[in-house]
Amino acid sequence: MRRVLLVLLLLLCACATTGEPAGTEATAWAHGFVFADHDGDGRKGIFERGLRGVAVSNGRDVVRTDWRGRWRLPADDDVTFFVVKPRGWMTPVDENGLPRFYRIHRPAGSPDDLKFPGVPPTGALPASIDFPLHRRSEWRDFSVLVFGDPQAYTLQEVDWLGRDVIAELAGTEALFGLSLGDLVGDDLALFEPLNRTIGSLGIPWYNVIGNHDLNLDAIDDAHSDETFERVYGPPTHAFQVGRVHFIVLDDVVYAGRGEDGASGPYAGGLTDDQLVFISGYLAGVRRSDLIVLVMHIPLLGPFPHQVPQRRELMEILSRHPNTLSLSAHMHMQQMHFLGPEDGWTRPEPHPHMNLGTTSGSWWRGAPDEQGIPHATMRCGAPNGYWIFEFDGNDYRARFKAARRPASYQMEIHAPDSTRENASSKTEVVVNFFAGSSHAELEMRVSASGPWLPLEHVERQDPGYAELFEREKSLRPPNGWGLPPRVDSPHIWAAKLPADLPPGTHWLEVRARDRFGAVHHARRPLRVLPAENSD
Repeated sequence: MRRVLLVLLLLLCACATTGEPAGTEATAWAHGFVFADHDGDGRKGIFERGLRGVAVSNGRDVVRTDWRGRWRLPADDDVTFFVVKPRGWMTPVDENGLPRFYRIHRPAGSPDDLKFPGVPPTGALPASIDFPLHRRSEWRDFSVLVFGDPQAYTLQEVDWLGRDVIAELAGTEALFGLSLGDLVGDDLALFEPLNRTIGSLGIPWYNVIGNHDLNLDAIDDAHSDETFERVYGPPTHAFQVGRVHFIVLDDVVYAGRGEDGASGPYAGGLTDDQLVFISGYLAGVRRSDLIVLVMHIPLLGPFPHQVPQRRELMEILSRHPNTLSLSAHMHMQQMHFLGPEDGWTRPEPHPHMNLGTTSGSWWRGAPDEQGIPHATMRCGAPNGYWIFEFDGNDYRARFKAARRPASYQMEIHAPDSTRENASSKTEVVVNFFAGSSHAELEMRVSASGPWLPLEHVERQDPGYAELFEREKSLRPPNGWGLPPRVDSPHIWAAKLPADLPPGTHWLEVRARDRFGAVHHARRPLRVLPAENSD
């Protein structure tokens, strides 16, 4: 009997220390439980069991709870502890659907010279920091709404978001939503009305920090997220749904306020602590699961709109065969595929989707009949959002233009008419909004005509170029016109077939995206008889 008790004691000691980060005698330690909150009061009752194997982090170190649900991590005077929501469980959410999965420890609170309030003083480290979870059915398949840059600079723009995007999503069956940063436009007081508007959908909503969500009067990067943390929690964290692990990253590095009081520049980037956190968390993840990184600034782009540490990040991520990363920030849509030059070591490239925005071109452009700016993006795509559908460790994605039919996936640019002897000189240009280098586009004239390939080219969208010229002197209420034209990464072009017979025909385009979905668009084309050369 004594031998059995000794073995049990050794096992208990081993469970209590497994995965615990190293510390020194001077290190302060935080302790707590992750538990099944059966009565929903947020407090661990005597009969509420702890949950084993759940990841908890301080933003750098990652530990997993022991058989009692207990965890232990190093602490300092500026740290946020958070639980990584495991499969089949959910954290509490507030009245606006914001997940409450963290505990901020900042005894002195945020600096008191910030324009927008940060974290109030939290006092001494509690004796136990407990994270409640409740059971939630998570099927193999689920869908997620993804917004790029809502970026409301005014309350009016929050209302435009509500009428332009949120209204059509009422009753959504999505399990949760994500906003990829630039939630607002520097006025952090708009966090609350924005949260209420998006929260009206009634689903949990996770938020990424963007460069326009910073405390611009902070003296350094470390204090630039004080208001964001007060409202949303740690800007870097993770959560699991089904067989998908979402890792949310703060990839905005702020130089801080200058001596003259002016806001400093920002750039994309990740810290060593973030890379350690990602590596530590993924060490305990099943290799075949899907890993989804979500961030604001894209991994690839012109400086400073890129992440210099993408090689280190991709080397960590390369241990897993099923991966995806999402960003926004650029106010246009572009798909990147990362390879060996970026640190990615697997044969199939890593897909990085730089998504368009719900605010489009920063809520610019002439108002439509509803009083909402058309906000067309400079790549020629309309403003909108994405719907991601997950099935186990696989996924599909589709773009949805705001207040447009789901079938509106491309725009055909062609003249209304051509001559039968000039058709072979007449160009058709197609903007396939969600297109990438992996897409295939074809066109035909009339149902009996052959399908002909279109060539992927990078050039300005002709519709946006015309719109820009028409509106360049127009100034919407926020004082901005449309942004300058750029070459769009999702344009295809081809010439019409030769010697089309006179009459009115259907010009039809079909596009196959990289997920295998086929989209169609068509428009009438009038072919006039050849002009008499005499």
